Amino acid sequence: MKLGIYTAVLHDLSLEGALSAIASLGLTGAEINAGGFLPTPHLPVEKLLSGALSPEAYLKPFAEAGIELTGLNVNGNPLDPDPVAGPAHAADLRRAIQVAGLLGIRRVVTMSGLPAAEPGGAVPAWNVNPWHSAFLDSLTYQWDTIAVPFWRDIEQLAAAHGVKVCIEMHPQNLVFNPATLKRLVERTDATHIGAELDPSHLFWQGIDPVAAIEDLGPLVFHAAAKDTRINAERCRVNGVLDDRFTKVTDDPVQLGGHHTLNRWPQDSTWDFVAVGRGHDEAFWGRFLDALHRIDPDMAVNIEHEDTELGQMEGLEVAARTLLHASGATAPGDRP
Repeated sequence: MKLGIYTAVLHDLSLEGALSAIASLGLTGAEINAGGFLPTPHLPVEKLLSGALSPEAYLKPFAEAGIELTGLNVNGNPLDPDPVAGPAHAADLRRAIQVAGLLGIRRVVTMSGLPAAEPGGAVPAWNVNPWHSAFLDSLTYQWDTIAVPFWRDIEQLAAAHGVKVCIEMHPQNLVFNPATLKRLVERTDATHIGAELDPSHLFWQGIDPVAAIEDLGPLVFHAAAKDTRINAERCRVNGVLDDRFTKVTDDPVQLGGHHTLNRWPQDSTWDFVAVGRGHDEAFWGRFLDALHRIDPDMAVNIEHEDTELGQMEGLEVAARTLLHASGATAPGDRP
């Protein structure tokens, strides 16, 4: 098993600085952003595609730091009806697959995307509980007309470049749980599309990530390590479907097109936390064991979004938990 970090949290550092930070935590893998919602300060996509930078030159700092590049991440909404955001994210995904092929990297992480509810719609629509016939009709349109043709094309591109596309099962996307992941694979006859197993979004949906791994089996290609804390007292009142987000007006995070990141509810019913702060080390041991049974060489990369902990503080907590759960020694452990 290859334990590492998704370097989006380290975008304030140079690539060499980020790799040094990963090594200092006793980890050996890195997942680098390649487009989508976030910029690409650690990956010169155009230089690699144009030949201005050779794969060997780009990968040299990884070898020098003792870090393996285990995946590229291009999370975004490639099906967004916004004419600025959707096509740009789709192009980023295609470029990421091509760059991965050049670098010899066999995993590209992304999201399935979310179209509008109907032809001509301007806003993505998540029809998650289609008890009403209009919602089911909308889902049929989203899948049959938009998603399946797009993902069949991506499957062909990934196969041509020898790359596995690993979809994060993320709410506000057509694929958000094992059933919808398997639906996409089956509808596209895919051999190069599977899951990036990120447990954080499964936790708050009430899904046991270990059971999800066992259900998906060899469709799990890659994994993230991100934890979720359910705030039980608040959740008892409002449940996990919490819409009390608010707009950020002062320098919001841009997500493509006209979209920005909203502010999280102050008294939220659940929060993303560092690995070990939502579920104990015993759970993470079971999680890693389940992944190991699928693929002993699977990469598991920490994604840090715990707003209660600083950059390195959160990574240290997560790394220590994962290393202990794997049976390894973490830096700073007493002999």
